[in-house]
Amino acid sequence: MKKVLWLFFLLSVVAISAFTCTTIAVTKGASVDGSVMVTHTADCGSCDFRLVRIPAADHEPGSLRPVYPFIEEYPRYVGKDMGPGYDTPGFEPTKPLGYIEQVPHTYAYFDAVYGVMNEHQLSIGECTTAGNVYAMPKENVCIFDVAALSRVAMERCTKAREAIQLMGELAVKYGYYGWGETLTVADTEEVWVFEITATPDQKSALWVAKKVPDGEVFVESNEFRIREVLRNDPDMMYSPNLFAVCEAEKWWNPEKDKELDWLRTVSPGEYANPYYSLRRVWSVLRRVAPSLNLSPYVEDTYTKAYPFSVKPDKKLSVADVFALHRDWYQGTEFDLSKGLAAGPFGTPNRYGGASKLVKGAWERAVSVFRCDYSFVAQVRGWLPDPIGAVLWFGPDAPHSTAYVPFYCNHIDLPEAYDSGSHAKFDPNNAFWVHSFAANWADLKFSYIIKDIQAMQNKVEGRQFAQQPAIENAALQLYKVDPQLAIEFLTEYSNNNANRVVREWWEFGQTLITRYNDGYVDGNSVGYPDWWLKEVGYESGPLKHGLK
Repeated sequence: MKKVLWLFFLLSVVAISAFTCTTIAVTKGASVDGSVMVTHTADCGSCDFRLVRIPAADHEPGSLRPVYPFIEEYPRYVGKDMGPGYDTPGFEPTKPLGYIEQVPHTYAYFDAVYGVMNEHQLSIGECTTAGNVYAMPKENVCIFDVAALSRVAMERCTKAREAIQLMGELAVKYGYYGWGETLTVADTEEVWVFEITATPDQKSALWVAKKVPDGEVFVESNEFRIREVLRNDPDMMYSPNLFAVCEAEKWWNPEKDKELDWLRTVSPGEYANPYYSLRRVWSVLRRVAPSLNLSPYVEDTYTKAYPFSVKPDKKLSVADVFALHRDWYQGTEFDLSKGLAAGPFGTPNRYGGASKLVKGAWERAVSVFRCDYSFVAQVRGWLPDPIGAVLWFGPDAPHSTAYVPFYCNHIDLPEAYDSGSHAKFDPNNAFWVHSFAANWADLKFSYIIKDIQAMQNKVEGRQFAQQPAIENAALQLYKVDPQLAIEFLTEYSNNNANRVVREWWEFGQTLITRYNDGYVDGNSVGYPDWWLKEVGYESGPLKHGLK
């Protein structure tokens, strides 16, 4: 039965590929400067890639807050309830699934496919998993998916614990739909892992949350990572119905199993498809803590082989986390840029078969060509909120993007980042300029990726070098008037982001001339010898029709 459930999940993620993300969490004791970081890769290929700023708002007593359905494609929401960013011309307003009581004041936040970061430094990463139940939305009965839960948390919460309690209560009370889901939820002091799935009656939710120990790093890739649920552990939370529902459904036998194993109880478990999910977990952990010498092969022990979180051998910087996002198993036997499948010029990109008649699979890396955006949310408690929280946002695939900073109290975002869709190419749009260069790179990846990495080092290195001076100036302004600091950081970030878009488009155009018609700077380089041997070049042309 669990194998059937997992097969259904895999078939679904082919069609709904945003559900195949990776999220990483770095606690303050595991970072070089005491930052807390959570990340997300929106590995979709068809998602609404806009980053939108939702303003703070005041609400009349007794008013209701609409809850909208999950839509990943453009436009993911149309209307005025969430502010001017989603008042999209030419589309019908999105119809709510239901309503909950509104609060007097809601906070400003960055929104994408899910809620990302609010003005009080609360930040959330996301990753979809399998579950025993796939629930469908029902008006006024089952109205919350994980995206809607994350947005309510952004609007109402300042701390991770508070956000988890609120999301859990709303899902249990108003119903949760979709697959299993994981959110990494961070404030300036803590990171929690929140995992949720639907109840069999599709009217409520089961959920559990676990705190990542300070000084450690966590990663999840489409498979639940919480195991034993400890009832009296102050660093765990869970839904009040968890044990009763699991026992009633015969998913868990308390007489046989003392502790409830969340992964095995509510999902197909670690036997489902370990290499699609757990190979990415291994690859992040082997880079973070190589001293653990974790095995990439999990047939014998499965998830037990990989700890919930690890202490890094060396504390991580923001740049280190960028590098984790850009992983395609470089330096391992699974390196996607090696071998015949990578082609003569070593591309790590892998596409599926056109006919579906040939069965099989590729390795699944953290960085994948169909990523619509990724981010690293960095929060720092020793600075005022408008300066302490930085969203490092990267359009398109991590291995070919440039991350740019936006501060959490931003007044507005540049048009290059909060507009655009997959339907129309735009050389002034951040997603499209990065996507253009990334697609051109597939012509001669082993050559062009070096150009891209040089551009990444130039752009991101410049931003890192400027950051201390920019933030020090903002801090001085904050002491005089916090609004001045917010305006200063908004102007800096927007100017910087627009500059990067211009630079990346100019860079992409240089690739056209430098690598035109298979040449490199006008010189023929040809195919590498090893590839010519593999494809039978030495045999020469066949004499067709002759025996």
